[in-house]
Amino acid sequence: MLNVLLGMAAIILAGIGWRILLGRKSAETIRSHLTQSVYHIFLPALVLHVLWQSPVDLNTIRIPVVAALSVLLSLLAAFLIYGNGALVRFFMAGNTNKTIGAVLLASAFGNFSYLGLPVLSQTFGDWAQVIAIQFDLLASTPILFSVGIILARYYGSSATGIHPLLSLFQVPAIWAAIAGLLLSIFAIPMPLWINETLATLGAAVVPLMLLSVGMALSWQSGWAARIPVLLPVISIQLLFMPLIAWGASIGVGMPEQYLAPTIIEAAMPTMVLGLVICDRFKLDVALYAEAVTLTTVCSMLTLPLWLQLAS
Repeated sequence: MLNVLLGMAAIILAGIGWRILLGRKSAETIRSHLTQSVYHIFLPALVLHVLWQSPVDLNTIRIPVVAALSVLLSLLAAFLIYGNGALVRFFMAGNTNKTIGAVLLASAFGNFSYLGLPVLSQTFGDWAQVIAIQFDLLASTPILFSVGIILARYYGSSATGIHPLLSLFQVPAIWAAIAGLLLSIFAIPMPLWINETLATLGAAVVPLMLLSVGMALSWQSGWAARIPVLLPVISIQLLFMPLIAWGASIGVGMPEQYLAPTIIEAAMPTMVLGLVICDRFKLDVALYAEAVTLTTVCSMLTLPLWLQLAS
């Protein structure tokens, strides 16, 4: 796994270097275009390609159950730590609610697609992509667009717009997942030209995701003083969540082959997409960005540890 992480780290570092060379504003514009292309085109193609070829069986239920337990229990742990605001007020000035909302999202929702897909595919093989997709799109993303958005509205601003549950169905990858599952259930064969087209589009996901992760990492002045506020986020996201996933996987009878990839998937750092949600609901975007940066850096150490323990 070390070679895999080094290779991915090189692409992430390229994204960081690009951000430095271009400047923050230009880099954010380019990163936005990259992520939008992945979000609307390349990721849905990969999801459809993988799920169409994957059998719908008990694992299609087991993986989302494990994911849901991992996310919800991590969110509960974060609420017990941050909910009363004492930790935040002790180390930080400013709007406590906006900070609490940001750290709750940062603690519970991992980078399950943007980093999980490349890590699992490069470590275990392309067959493991289905674990990342089901973990994220069949559990984490629905929870994010329901419970997560409700929390963001409560602690931030009550942004107007479409209901969060309806906005879930504006996610292109969700429709791709539904289509892929239905095509698999009814055993509809995949034409060769569609197979080749989806494979070509899906191949762009991993490098573009890693590059966009690197371009999203950033530091703000005074970051060192805020690290104590983020220590529980790091612990929950990188240590507690994979531990929950391990126990839940055993509890649902996860096949041995799926155990290590599921644990590694749960050990992903904080999701990049949360930056958009924090910005939309006026949460602490700067602190959330630092959570993404710190958990991503620390994950380069914790992921090999979890792989060694789970294998």
